[in-house]
Parts: sequence; structure tokens; C-alpha cells
Amino acid sequence: MCIGRFVFTPILPLMQAQAGVSAQTGADLASANYIGYLLGALIGIGIPSVSRSRLAVRAALVVLIGSLALMPATDASIFWFVLRLVAGVSSSIVFVVAVSSMLSGLAAHTRHLAGWGFGGVGAGILLSGVMIAVVRTAATWQMTWWISAAVTCLLAAAAWNLPAAKPKATVSSSTSRPRTGKWFVALWTSYTLEGVGYIIAGTFLVAAVQVGGSAAIGSLVWIVVGATAIPSCVLWTRLGRKWTRPTLLLVSLAVQAVSIALPALFGGTAVALVAAGLFGATFMGVSSLTLAIGDHLQTPRAVGLLTAGYSVGQIFGPVVAAPLLGSGYSKAMILGSILVFAAAVAAALMCRRFPHELSPQPVR
Repeated sequence: MCIGRFVFTPILPLMQAQAGVSAQTGADLASANYIGYLLGALIGIGIPSVSRSRLAVRAALVVLIGSLALMPATDASIFWFVLRLVAGVSSSIVFVVAVSSMLSGLAAHTRHLAGWGFGGVGAGILLSGVMIAVVRTAATWQMTWWISAAVTCLLAAAAWNLPAAKPKATVSSSTSRPRTGKWFVALWTSYTLEGVGYIIAGTFLVAAVQVGGSAAIGSLVWIVVGATAIPSCVLWTRLGRKWTRPTLLLVSLAVQAVSIALPALFGGTAVALVAAGLFGATFMGVSSLTLAIGDHLQTPRAVGLLTAGYSVGQIFGPVVAAPLLGSGYSKAMILGSILVFAAAVAAALMCRRFPHELSPQPVR
């Protein structure tokens, strides 16, 4: 799923150099993928049985592979837009089904196993970065998409028999539900702002660090992002034994804001690699912490509401950054950093008198 969703980032500089793709077109294609991701998430919310369907995940995997393989079929941006939209829908459905299956199957096991499962996101980013780094000098941009489709096909074969998740118990609509609305509003605001700010870096980080440098550094940076994202959820889970989740969310957002600003303020390979490491170590941690806090607050459909806000933020990220790309990527990266810092401020507001102890909801 993450090759299908994120391989566009390391391929974009190659498409700019060989196919004449502009920064504006790159932003539009990124937004198309995020719109598709939101649509896929809404399908999962509106049709709960999709999250437990082996047929749905198989169909989505096939469509995802096709969307990658067809990218080189034309150089028409509208065709690319449709394909990235389709890739977003299918990758979102794969994510919903895979996470539901994983959490259902690991319900009786320790938390860190689920953390490693979420590390698959980082593994996909890492693999996409390694692939493009290996073939970049010898292959055309068309070949990189075909190679990505082939690797995704192999991984889809390994995931073909993913077990279906078990249906969850129905949560009671008891009127005794705790009043946690103000904390959830702050959390939702924080996560939506994170979606806008993080995706600016997620889309343009590789292209930004390659300005004035070699193409190799861009691929290396993306590899570092993936490598540090793999164990990040396990790390944040272990830190949760000593510090509260709201505090950890605040810290992770602050660190991420710094990581996005670094490449815009300072040049050099070392700075780029440090920024990539900090970014990779935080962006999945922010998601896992936010969803865990939303579940703790016992807000109805918390995960769906948070995911929707995050997805909408991702759609608008490239759009708001596009006008700043005329003179390079620095201004866009600074904007992304400011938005993630604003997300940290919202998280700080949530920390005030946070209800750490809540009675569980009754289940019928």
C-alpha cells in the first residue's frame, strides 16, 4: 500500500527532469492521491463490512497495481490525476482492511506487535526509496513506475490471504458517556493541522533537498525517512509507559515542526539526513498517538472523524503550498513547519486538565 501511495515522492524529481513536470502539476497529482485516500476512508466508514472483506482488499490491491503500471502510458496530466486518485482510493481501502485485520488478530497480544505492524508504512517508504535510488541513473521515469508496479505485485501476492477481521462488539449508546468534547475538538484540530503541514514535507521533501545538490541525496533522504518510521510506533508505545500520550503527542509534533524547517533554513547533507530521521521518527508516531487518544476519549466514531480531518488536511497541503513553489521549496517547507507547530499548540491546549482516568463504556 505504501509503495502505491508514497513512491510518487522519490519519482517526482525524475519526472520533473525527464517529462517536464512542473511543481504545480506535482502538487496537483499529490492532492489527487489524497482526495482518493479520503474517499477510500469514507467508504470504510460508510460501509463497515468493507474493513472485514478479503474480497475488498484483493480488489483494491489489483487496482493499485494497475494504477502504477498505467502511469507511463501517457504524458497527459489529467490521466495522471485520475490514476493517482484511483491509487489513493485503493491504498486507503487496503490500509483500512489491513489495520482492522491486524488489530483483530493481535487483540490478545502485546501492544508493540501492532506497533511493528504499523511499521509496514515505513517499510514501504524505505523500499520505494531504495528502488528509485538503485534504478535512478539507468532507468527512465516510465521504467520506475513499472518496477514499482512489479514490486507491489509481489507484495500483493504475499498479502493475498490476509485473514478477515472479526466483527466488533456494539458499543452502548448509554447517556453516562463522559463529557470529553472540548479535548476531542482540540485533538481533531491538532490532527487536521498536522495533515496539512506534514504532507507538504511528505510531498516535497525529496525535491527540496535535491535543489543545489545531487539526486542521490534525495533518494537517501527518503530511505532514512522510511528506516526511522519502521520502529517509531514501537518507540512511542514504550515511551508511553513513562509519559502520558497527550504529552508525547505535543513533543512529537514539536520535533516534527523542527524537522520540516531544517532543510529550508540550512543546507548540507548532514542537515538533510537529520531532518529526514526526525521526520520519519515522528509522523507515524503522531498518527498512532492521536488515534489512541481519540479512542480513550470515547467520542463516537472518533477514529473516523480524526481520519477524515487528517485526510482533508492532506488534500489542502499541496494546494496551499503550490503558490509558494515558484522560487523553490523553502517557503513551502517553512509553511509546513508553521502549520505543524500550530498543531502542537492545539495539542498543548488539549493537555490542560486532560481526563487521564475514564470509566470504560458499557458494551451490550
